[in-house]
Amino acid sequence: MAAGLIASVLLVPSGAVQAAVCTPAPATPKQQFRAMWVASVANIDWPSQTGLSVATQQAEFRSWLDLAVAKRMNAVVVQVRPTADAFWPSPFEPWSNWLTGSQGTNPGYDPMAFMVAEAHSRNLEFHAWFNPYRIANHDDPAQLVASHPARQNPSWRFAYGGKLYYNPGIPAVRDFVEDAMMDAVTRYDVDGVHFDDYFYPYPVSGQTIPDSATYATYGAGFSTVHDWRRNNVNLMVQEMGQRIHTAKPWVKFGISPFGIWRNASTDAAGSQTSGLQSYDAIYADSRKWVQQGWIDYINPQIYWHIGFSTADYATLIDWWAGVVAPTNVHLYVGQAAYRSGASGQDAAWQDPAELTDHLFYNRNRPEVKGDVFFSAKDIEANRIGAVNRMVTDHYSKPALVPAYGPGSAPAAPSITAATRVANGVSLTWSGSGTEFAVYRLTGAVDECSFADARNLIKTTRSKSYTDTTAAAGTTYTYYVTALDRLHYESPVSVGRVSAPGTGPFQVTIDGPTTASANWGSSSFSAQRFGVDYRFANPVAASDPAWFRTAIPSTGSYRVEVWYPANSGYNSAAPHVIVTSGGNQSVSVDQRVNGGQWRSLGTFTLAAGDYNVVGVSRWTSTTGYVIADAVRITKL
Repeated sequence: MAAGLIASVLLVPSGAVQAAVCTPAPATPKQQFRAMWVASVANIDWPSQTGLSVATQQAEFRSWLDLAVAKRMNAVVVQVRPTADAFWPSPFEPWSNWLTGSQGTNPGYDPMAFMVAEAHSRNLEFHAWFNPYRIANHDDPAQLVASHPARQNPSWRFAYGGKLYYNPGIPAVRDFVEDAMMDAVTRYDVDGVHFDDYFYPYPVSGQTIPDSATYATYGAGFSTVHDWRRNNVNLMVQEMGQRIHTAKPWVKFGISPFGIWRNASTDAAGSQTSGLQSYDAIYADSRKWVQQGWIDYINPQIYWHIGFSTADYATLIDWWAGVVAPTNVHLYVGQAAYRSGASGQDAAWQDPAELTDHLFYNRNRPEVKGDVFFSAKDIEANRIGAVNRMVTDHYSKPALVPAYGPGSAPAAPSITAATRVANGVSLTWSGSGTEFAVYRLTGAVDECSFADARNLIKTTRSKSYTDTTAAAGTTYTYYVTALDRLHYESPVSVGRVSAPGTGPFQVTIDGPTTASANWGSSSFSAQRFGVDYRFANPVAASDPAWFRTAIPSTGSYRVEVWYPANSGYNSAAPHVIVTSGGNQSVSVDQRVNGGQWRSLGTFTLAAGDYNVVGVSRWTSTTGYVIADAVRITKL
């Protein structure tokens, strides 16, 4: 299929499936990875300093997530093991000193659990960023906490360039650092594992890496120490990929290497550049990692401007696109937001258009599936307006994380309500999936309405959303899709039309929004409302099936229920209405008067989004209790 064209399958309201070849709008891609690095080493981004209270640390982190959402990003890459330490209660390594100022000191909560939960509540992917081998930004082992593995095992470490490193050539070290990182992967609901560009240390003039004895011990079969060092890094990368995918196949493994693999003057397979070669300088054979499929995404740090003679941004984008093209590895570009408008940078970085021009160039290369920005504080600083300009030009709409790996699209969800409320349109839906995408149309729907993000207004892990941008007096049609953990998207739901905002408030909730596993689903009765209804046996416990919606203002409301009737159903099914003065219960004989709306009465309901009506199982009468649909009308 030609580049820029995609096959679009649309489940239209009639239920027919249509397919068309569509040309997505380049300014509103439907799938695009958008993230920023949140660096903890040296308190670059978070925490802003050591020793902050738990409440302050957490408030700071929430603000970074809110910034990512405001810029329409869909992921964060957070440094959780910056210097052979941990941002979680690790059985392998001490608490990070970047949290409390004292290595090994418990910060008073579990930052990793907190961060993952907060990211997911905003539907941001959480990529846990690890540095495999760096022990400390100093070379004094005595400054490490006494229990630190690098003090307990002095043969595992070496000093170089004023810093301490684990020796990548020792098999026991490789096993240890993998175990330390895998502890976080297995215990927390992370979406990705991320390495930066630090493997063997960057060269320091006049110094030699002190690993000759290690090479003598373990280097058999390698003609040079350089090939052996590269193999040590390759083994760690390959093994980590295998271990991650064995433990959790849905967790992505990505690496953000230095932007240049090798120069063409050294290797014909290299790029037309003349900068530091990470293959030779830090023993990072990043091209091989892609070719072998050991990683899921490559995120090269292409931190140079377009036209830079040593390492031209455009030249490197073309080269990396060629590397990933024959593989399944995704290409995300590391962007130097820290350079935009910063003092001491090249003149090109004083142009507010430089950063946005990078993403314009990316549009020419379909292999580029997203960008990651260094770092959070620079996104916030928005010097010379460069970040805001980039967001306006390229992130005007939300985007889904690109689908990857062994996923399968869920079934299409079903919108249960699209109701005008005081501050917009309240949507609820049912269906399975890790997240959901909400689309809004004002005109006719066609086969290409969902080919890009032009009509996408929200992604969420909830099954409800209030569209506060809905204009009064405008009629909208909403559609929802479901996505699995790896972002494979379902067909779209049947559309649901919202009222233009005139007349009294009324909402219909088709099916409970919350019900335990004790409630079955059935479409047996032709008297049902919608596609199915829920049923459960009576029991001496409440276990209600709840109908939740947003009530626009406190006032009097008529509450009605719909259920299919059957002589074997319950004669006194309890219905709980959550009024402003407390819960009220009304019993309904579900043996009769089915297939129509039946009023439970008029009640004073408080404003807010909450469980308004519940169908309880707590009754002494026999027969299934049915929960099908609820209608609420403001009087």
